[in-house]
Amino acid sequence: MEERHAGGCQCGQLRYEVVGQPVKAAVCHCRYCQTRTGSAFGVSAYFPRDKVTVTGPTKDYSFTTESGRSFTTHFCPNCGSNVLWSIGLTPDLIGIAVGSFDPPTFWFPISREIFTRSAAPFVHTDLPEKSETTASYAPVRNDPAALKGG
Repeated sequence: MEERHAGGCQCGQLRYEVVGQPVKAAVCHCRYCQTRTGSAFGVSAYFPRDKVTVTGPTKDYSFTTESGRSFTTHFCPNCGSNVLWSIGLTPDLIGIAVGSFDPPTFWFPISREIFTRSAAPFVHTDLPEKSETTASYAPVRNDPAALKGG
């Protein structure tokens, strides 16, 4: 039987359960993750959509990245916690904010750090794989100055 893990927002109205291990996980320093989390970086785990069950209401905010792809954050309409997101590049996956998992929060390995060009100078990790951007980064337009990374 595959492992199950649950999590959710700060107030508990938006909950989710995942089955199995994430397809990919990373620490991300891109400006979208910085503004999404209000922090220096986001810690992300991606699961196949059919392995994620979401209960409770969500409010969505969608925008287009500088690579011309859709990005939709799904957050709790009551407490505002950003818990899940969808990216047009990988429509079969759903992103989950790793800090929103119920304890034990960090139950899977993370070995990748991306968009290090935008990393805050005080953040240092010992993750073995580091990339200035990602292989799929292909800007087609410029973001506003407030979102410009690195």
